[in-house]
Amino acid sequence: MPPRLAELIRKARRLASERDRLIEELAREWAAALRGQGLSPTDLDELWAGLTEEAVRRLGKSGKVPAPALRLEAADVITKVRERVEATLGEG
Repeated sequence: MPPRLAELIRKARRLASERDRLIEELAREWAAALRGQGLSPTDLDELWAGLTEEAVRRLGKSGKVPAPALRLEAADVITKVRERVEATLGEG
């Protein structure tokens, strides 16, 4: 494997690991904030949709990432956070 390719693979793995860590941290914070708030499933659906839209809006201002790619990434991250938060809230 060429050295440059190996370096890029290591970097991608490191970034993926950091992303996973940040998702876990964000999910813990959201679960703590939402616990006991009495939100309905509809309220939570609206919350996650709003967070996705806000992320796309804020990140889209840079113009460095194409909008469809940005929307896909934001939706993926919010979905992962949502799954962890709802699993945590369901345990309590």
